[in-house]
Amino acid sequence: MVDFLLERTVPLPLDEAWRRLTEWPRHGEAVPLTRVTVVTPPPTGQGTVFVARSGLGPLAFDDRMEVTVWQPPADDAPGLCRLEKRGRVVLGWAEIEVRPGPGGRARVLWREELRVRLLPGLFDGILRQASRYVFGRALNRLLRRP
Repeated sequence: MVDFLLERTVPLPLDEAWRRLTEWPRHGEAVPLTRVTVVTPPPTGQGTVFVARSGLGPLAFDDRMEVTVWQPPADDAPGLCRLEKRGRVVLGWAEIEVRPGPGGRARVLWREELRVRLLPGLFDGILRQASRYVFGRALNRLLRRP
């Protein structure tokens, strides 16, 4: 099991940063070899389920997630979304928090606890580095593109 924290401060209003980070299909555009499908009807909220399918052909796997906390930002109050990962391969949780930052900017915190079934703890260091790299790039892309 690995945990990590990513932080970004961006020149966006809170609601726009939140929108960019919680449009789940966009995550598939930001993560290589991944497609995200929302399997519950809109709008997104607590109970929304989506699946990130990553990989190629027979080496692909599904990362099923459910939104368990949904508190969009309001005025200057922070927003928080918690996802529970319930796939056959990937387990754990992720939290996306959007809060006021310096100079009217948005401060984004992405916390994640990640477990890959059958992967021995010996590989935690490599998994942490790879996850920080992949999710960090995805976070940057999501925040940059409207």
